[in-house]
Amino acid sequence: MITGTTSGGTAGLDSGTRRLTRVLVLFSLSGTLDPRSPSLGSLVDRFDFGRFALHLKSSEAVLPAPVLVADAPPGELRLPHGHHGLAPASAELVVLTTPRGDVTLVLDCEFAGRTPAGALAAWLADSCFDRDRITLGGRPLLDVVRERLAPREPLAFGQNVHQLVFPGGELREELLGADPARQAVVLNELVYRGRRATAEPPHLRSHGSTLSAHGRGVSVHAGWAEHVENGLTLVAVGMVSALAVLQRTRLAAFATMRANEQASASSPYEIRSLISQLSAGVNELQLDLAFGVEAYVDSLLIPETVMEAFQSSLRDAFGIRDSLDNSARMVERLTSVISARSAALDAELAERDDRRDRTVSVLVAIATLIALPPTLLLAFFGANASTVDPHRSVFDPRYLPAYVLAWVPFLVLAVIGYVRIIRAGRRSGALLSPAAPVPARRPPSGS
Repeated sequence: MITGTTSGGTAGLDSGTRRLTRVLVLFSLSGTLDPRSPSLGSLVDRFDFGRFALHLKSSEAVLPAPVLVADAPPGELRLPHGHHGLAPASAELVVLTTPRGDVTLVLDCEFAGRTPAGALAAWLADSCFDRDRITLGGRPLLDVVRERLAPREPLAFGQNVHQLVFPGGELREELLGADPARQAVVLNELVYRGRRATAEPPHLRSHGSTLSAHGRGVSVHAGWAEHVENGLTLVAVGMVSALAVLQRTRLAAFATMRANEQASASSPYEIRSLISQLSAGVNELQLDLAFGVEAYVDSLLIPETVMEAFQSSLRDAFGIRDSLDNSARMVERLTSVISARSAALDAELAERDDRRDRTVSVLVAIATLIALPPTLLLAFFGANASTVDPHRSVFDPRYLPAYVLAWVPFLVLAVIGYVRIIRAGRRSGALLSPAAPVPARRPPSGS
């Protein structure tokens, strides 16, 4: 569960006072960026992580890297229904890519003046549900991002959004005030984006000077210092990216399953190529699960109480652990099926080679037998017999019946053997037939 800090020592350094309300919107993007493309340095170099920086330095190789950090003039940032009376004071675009090339777009905004919970909830709802209609400078937000990054494949908004609210000014005082009823109303309005909810927001912990609460799509953190805000944002980026990878992996696993079921090939080359492609696809799925999901769902990146608590509760809210286990089992079974198909191919090819060897052996044996008449015929011509006229050529037409008797059976056998060898190498029908259909479900007994 989320915990707070109140006073003293290192914990006291994690709390702070915020004047302007800050909102970060994390969008997962479909499509990938080349992980080898130049980045803008490490996260630690670009953003303030305070005492967490040492942990992140040691984990730099697995962290998302910024590939775009750009100020967005707040006057040019437009939502479909405006800003609902809020006054944007600053805005920044940040694009992060993981070592596997998965992309997250971060929109970092601050609002001047009052930020009533109702107006902020409406702003959160617009930026989530109408994200395709957000514009910057009169152009769709993603068009601006694509122009600056020039990705190798189109980028589009994915399914996953998480919004972090760091209240400032009066909103902060409302959430950290002594009125629990008002606190619950404000939190419900923000966490559920203005939708009616009578229950207390899940994962709520308040300790006077700090408060954290979140649902699946929105988290509210009041009273934290900026480096904690950035650390919480990094945790949320990892969760959003991991969830997007899980969803993509699940779709890719189904596509691989269909390719395996529908595959039919008639030559060993085609079959080996198919199995190689399926195996390469499954290997990529395993790498995605390991380095795109598992790397971000434990507390190794920032082993600190505040971060661990938020990560654990957000992971549970997303249901990532169960989804990861299910996806891993799916990929494991795909691997087993492809291995079985490879073994079936090897057995089929071994059987074909065995049939070819048997055919050749039989032909050699029969050819040896058929070679006897030519041997006798040659012996006949070499003998000093009265039927052999020494003044006639061995090609004399009188000897034609002897040649026919000696060679025609051998030629017929050679033709038959050749045809048998070809047929043994290319059987009629596919060597690799489509997978058997799933058996129909049995009706209940007594029906």
